[in-house]
Amino acid sequence: ISITRMAKSWPKPENFAGMHFFNPVDRMQLVEVIRGEKTSDETTATLVALAKQIGKTPIVVKDCPGFLVNRILFPYLNESLVLLEEGAGTRELDKAALAFGMPMGPVTLNDVVGLDTALYAGKVVNTAFADRAVESKLLDDLVAAGRLGQKSGAGFYAYAKGPRGTDDPAFAAILEKHRKGTRQIRAEELTDRLFLPMLTEASRILEEGIVREPADVDMGLILGIGFPAHKGGILRWADNLGLPKVLEKLKTYEKLGARFTPTPLMKKLAAEGKG
Repeated sequence: ISITRMAKSWPKPENFAGMHFFNPVDRMQLVEVIRGEKTSDETTATLVALAKQIGKTPIVVKDCPGFLVNRILFPYLNESLVLLEEGAGTRELDKAALAFGMPMGPVTLNDVVGLDTALYAGKVVNTAFADRAVESKLLDDLVAAGRLGQKSGAGFYAYAKGPRGTDDPAFAAILEKHRKGTRQIRAEELTDRLFLPMLTEASRILEEGIVREPADVDMGLILGIGFPAHKGGILRWADNLGLPKVLEKLKTYEKLGARFTPTPLMKKLAAEGKG
C-alpha cells in the first residue's frame, strides 16, 4: 500500500502518513510510522507521539514496498519456498529457524499469516524487487486448493487437531509437482540461505535511507517478527559474525542470484574493518 500514492488523493498530502501495526495488535509492540514523499515533520511527530501514547514503540520509515519489516521478512519466506522446491523438508526448515532463535519457522509462519495473505503481499514485494525474488508457484497452488493455513484447517501442515500442525500427505502431493531436486540440504546451508537474503535487504534499506539508523532495523525485526533478541537484530548478528565472514558466506551462494550479492555498503564496511 503506497502511502505516497494514496496521499495524491488527499487535498493536504503533507497531513497524510501511515501507521502500520503488527499482528496480533494487542501483543505486538512495534508500529511503523510511514512517511510519504510529502508527509510533513509535524504529521510524523504527531503519529510518533500517538504511538507512544498507546504504549507502542514507533519507528519512522520512508515509504517503500513492504515498508521496513515486511520488506526484510519476504526474502526469508521466499527462500523457504525455494528450499522446499530444492528438496528441503518443511520440518527441517522450521527446525533450522527455531535453532537460530526465531519464535517459529518460516513454514509455520506462512500458515499462521495465511497463505493467501503471504501470496498477495509477496507478489507486491517480489514485483518491486524482481531482480532478487525467485518465482515459486507453490503458494499459488496451495491457495487455489483452498489451503490457506491455520484459518482454513490446512496449509503446509494440517490443523484438524488444533493449532499444532501435523504432516499432511495431501500437501506432499502438491509439493511433489514443484520439486526440482531431492538433495539433502545441510542445516548450515538452510540457516545461511534463510537469513543472508534478509541481511542484504537490510543493508539496501540503509543505503536507501529508508530508516535513520541501523538500530531502527534491528529493533524493528526484534519487535515486529521476533528476530532473536539475544542476537541483537540482523545487523548486530552480522557484526558479531564479522563482515569478512559474512562476505565469505555470501560468495558460496552468489551463483543463486542477486539476493546473495553483498551491497557496496557491506563491502566498504568490511574493507574498513567496521560493522
